[in-house]
This record gives sequence, structure tokens and C-alpha cells, in this order.
Amino acid sequence: MVTIASLWIPILVSAVLVFVASSVIHMVLTYHRADYRQLPNEERVLDALRGAALPPGAYFYPYAGSVKEMGTPAMIEKFKRGPVGMLIAMPAGPPTMTKSLVQWFGFCLVVGVFTAYVAGRALGPGAPYLTVFRMAGTVAFLGYVGAEATNTIWRGQSLGTTLRNYMDGLIYALLTAGVFGWLWPE
Repeated sequence: MVTIASLWIPILVSAVLVFVASSVIHMVLTYHRADYRQLPNEERVLDALRGAALPPGAYFYPYAGSVKEMGTPAMIEKFKRGPVGMLIAMPAGPPTMTKSLVQWFGFCLVVGVFTAYVAGRALGPGAPYLTVFRMAGTVAFLGYVGAEATNTIWRGQSLGTTLRNYMDGLIYALLTAGVFGWLWPE
């Protein structure tokens, strides 16, 4: 058994590498540009939403307050007429990345801690590189994309976006696995 405390260097190094890789993926490479589209008649839609004074949060439309209401003829008609979807409303103001980047780095650390916990419990000191690589890579992959499919299943995210996110998660997992294999205690 290897303790989490003895794996703080691979946790930190893998978090930094994943953070840098994700920055390159999202700021330099262009394959995530297709993840979002502009609303048709954006100004009209935005004016209507401004008039609703939406507080930040997630919204489903048309909204049914219960399963019973969902089955009513009026609600069925609303679904047929459309549009049907989800809307994530964020606070008004220019977008700032600082909070999100800090949270993302924190998440990378959390994935690293869980990777260290599982690999440390399953493998002993001096475990071979490839054994550590496989264990750490599997755990990290699950940490980075384990719930990603639910966005396609339940939230209408395109399969293409989900697959691109899986590719990102694979890159992050391979980086994490390589660092843990390289820095695994003897």
C-alpha cells in the first residue's frame, strides 16, 4: 500500500499538466468550436430573456411541475409545438475566467487525489510503470469523463461534443497515468 501523502508530487504535477493541456486544447486547438451554436434571432431572444429577469440557474422548457402535469393535453401540446430544451443562465456581466480556472484546477487536484487513493490501495511501492499507468489512467479517465455521457442522454448535448470531451478526458488520463507511473514511489 502507498499512502496519498507519499503521492502528493504526482497529484500536483499531473494536475498542472492537465491544466496546461486543457488550456492548449481550448485556446489553441479548434475542435471544440462546434460545441455551441449561436441562437437564431439572438437579440430578440436575449431581449425576451432580459424581460424575464432570469436568476442564474438551470431551466427546462416547457416546464412541467410533476409527472402528472407532463401527461396533460396542454403540456403535450407545448412539447409538440416546441422548442424543447434546457437553458443555463449565468450572472450578467462580462465573462471572467478566473473563478472557473481555479475551480478546474481544484477539480484536477481532486481527480489526482482519487487516482492516488485507488492506485495506492491497489499497488505497492515499486510497482512496475505499466501497472501504475494502467491503474492510474483508468481511475483518472473515469474521474474526467465518467459522467459525461449523461449530458447526451439527459441534457441533449450532441454526441459529437460528448466524444470530443471523451477525447480530452483520454488525453488528461494519459498525462495523469504517465506522471503517476514516472513518480511512483520505490
